[in-house]
Amino acid sequence: MAMTALFGGRKKRAEERKEKKTSPPLSAPIRRNSRFYRSMRKKRNPREAAGEQQSSHAPSPQSSRDPRTNNSAPQSPPYQSRPASALPGNGLSGSPRAAGGGAWSPRATAEDWRLQLRNSSLSLWQNLPAVTHLLPNMSHRDIILQEAMFELVTSEASYYKSLELLDTHFLRNADLINTLSQSDAHFLFSNIQEVMKASESFLMDLEHRLEESILISDVCDIVYQHAQTHFNVFITYVINQGYQEKHYRRIMQENGPFREMMETLVTQPCVRGLTFTSFLILPFQRITRLKLLVQNILKKTEETSERETTAIQAHRELERIVRECNEGVRKMGRTEELISLEKTLEFKSKSVPVISHSRWLLKKGPLLQMSGPKSTRTMKSRKLYTPVYLFLFNNLLLVTKPSSSGDRFQVLDSCSRSMLRTEDLEDQGQALAHAFNLKLMENQEDRPVNYLLKASSMSDKLRWMCALTPNRRTRFLSTSAHQPDAPQVQCIQSYSAQGPDELSIEMADVLHILERTDDGWMLGERLHDSEQGWFPWRVVEEILSAELRAQNLRECQRIQQAQGTRGRHTHTRSHTHKHSHPHTLTHSHTVTGAF
Repeated sequence: MAMTALFGGRKKRAEERKEKKTSPPLSAPIRRNSRFYRSMRKKRNPREAAGEQQSSHAPSPQSSRDPRTNNSAPQSPPYQSRPASALPGNGLSGSPRAAGGGAWSPRATAEDWRLQLRNSSLSLWQNLPAVTHLLPNMSHRDIILQEAMFELVTSEASYYKSLELLDTHFLRNADLINTLSQSDAHFLFSNIQEVMKASESFLMDLEHRLEESILISDVCDIVYQHAQTHFNVFITYVINQGYQEKHYRRIMQENGPFREMMETLVTQPCVRGLTFTSFLILPFQRITRLKLLVQNILKKTEETSERETTAIQAHRELERIVRECNEGVRKMGRTEELISLEKTLEFKSKSVPVISHSRWLLKKGPLLQMSGPKSTRTMKSRKLYTPVYLFLFNNLLLVTKPSSSGDRFQVLDSCSRSMLRTEDLEDQGQALAHAFNLKLMENQEDRPVNYLLKASSMSDKLRWMCALTPNRRTRFLSTSAHQPDAPQVQCIQSYSAQGPDELSIEMADVLHILERTDDGWMLGERLHDSEQGWFPWRVVEEILSAELRAQNLRECQRIQQAQGTRGRHTHTRSHTHKHSHPHTLTHSHTVTGAF
C-alpha cells in the first residue's frame, strides 16, 4: 500500500513536470525586482538584503553557481537551467510558472546578472534567454533596433558602476580627502556628485523601461526627457575639465601625502590598472557616447515612425548639450592660449590687440621667406631665405621673426585674414620646392605686400594655403562634393590632432576627402558633424563601393535633419578648420566597459 502510494505520487509529480515543460512560455510583462536595482547601486534595504542572504543559503540543487564564487556545488554553464521567458534579475525567475518547470534561485539570478553585466557578456539583447522564443517571429531590422536600444541601457549601467567606483574609492576616501584643501578638492572633483545624481536617475528610468517588457518599446523618449531636465550638469563638469587636469598635475607635484595616497589607490585590483584621470573624464566621455548611441538608434528606426520622432528629439537635445560643452571649453582654452601668446610677442611698430573673445588661433608655425633675388645665378652666393614664424587667427595674421631661443617673436607685419590671397607656384627646382606666394592686400600700414614663402613639405604648403585662404577651392571640393561619386574614407585607426588645423578622428568615422598630398596627408570633412581638418593617410581606408557611399550619405542626411539642418549637406562649406581641442567633445574612447 505504502509502496503503491509512493510510486503513484512519483508518477503524478512526473506528469505534472511534463505538463509544465510542454506549456507555452508566458509573455507577461517583466515585473520590477529590487534585487536588480540593488545590484546596480549599493543602497540596500537591510531587511531585503537579509532576506536575500537567507535565500542564497537555501539548498537549490539546480541553481547555477558562478565559477568565481567559493562553492563546492557542481558548476553549470550560464543559462543552462534558465527558462526562456525569464530575464536575469526580473521578479519572475524564481517562480515555477515563469520558469516553466526549471528552478532558478533568486540569489543565483541576481548574482549572474551582475557578473555578466560587469563582464559585458550580456552585451547583446538576442543573447538573453527570455528573447530566444521571440527571435523567429522578428525581422532582422527589428532585432538590430532592439540591440541598439539595449546597448544604450547596458552601457549606461557600466558607466554608472565606474562612476560609483570613482565616488567610493576616491571621493569618499577619508585618507585621500584629508590630504587636500577644500579648494583643491573642489577643483579635482568639481560637480561630480550632481553628475552622479543625474546619471542614477537616468539609469533607473532605463531599468524601469527594460523591466516593463523584454521587447523594448523605446529609450530615446527617456533620453530626451533627462537631457532637457538633468543633463545640463554635464556642461559645467566638462567646462571645468581643463582646470581639473591642470590642478591635478600641480597637486601631484606639490602635495606629497596626496601623491603617496593616490599611488596606493590606483594600484588596487578594483581599479583595473586605470589612472585617476581615466575616472575623471568619465562624464566627459559619456555625453558624447550617448549622442552616438542615439544616433545609431535613429539610423535603424523606421522613417516617419514615433520612434524616429523621439530619436530626433533626443539627438537634438544631446547635440545642444555637446555644442554648449564644446563652446565653453573652446572659449576657456582660447582665452588662456591668447593670454599666454601675447606675452611672447614684441611689436616692432604698430601694436595690435591680440586678446579678444571673438578671436582664436587656427595655425602657427615656421616658414622661410625669400629675401634674395630669384635668379639662379646668385642663389649660391647670397642668402635666399630668412626664417619667419606665422600666427594665423580666425580674423588676423601676424608675420613675426623668431628670436634665437625661439621663445620670443618680433611682429613684422599684420593683416586681416579676409585680405589674404595665396598663389601656388609650380616646382621650379630644389631651391623653390614647396614655395607659394602670400599676398597681403592691405597690411598694417595700409599697403599691399607680397611674401614668397617656402614650406618644409608639400603637405605643409597645402595646409598653410588652405588655412590662410579658406575659400580657396581644393582638389575635390565642389558644389557636388556630397554626392556618391565623391571620395570617402573610413577611419581604421584612431588619431588625435597634433595641431589646430588637424582633426581628431575615431574608429569607423566616415569622412569626405577635400584634398590629399603625395606625402601622406588628407584634408577631410567628417560626415556626421561636418568638422574639417587634416589627418594622415595611414589611419583611414578608402570606401570603394558607390552603394556604401550613397548609404553613408543617406544616414548623414537623417542625422543632419535631426540636428535641424535639413539641406545642409548640399552646400559647400568654407574651410574654416575647426581644431578639436583636447577637451572638445568629438568621439572619445570609453573606459566604462572595463567595470
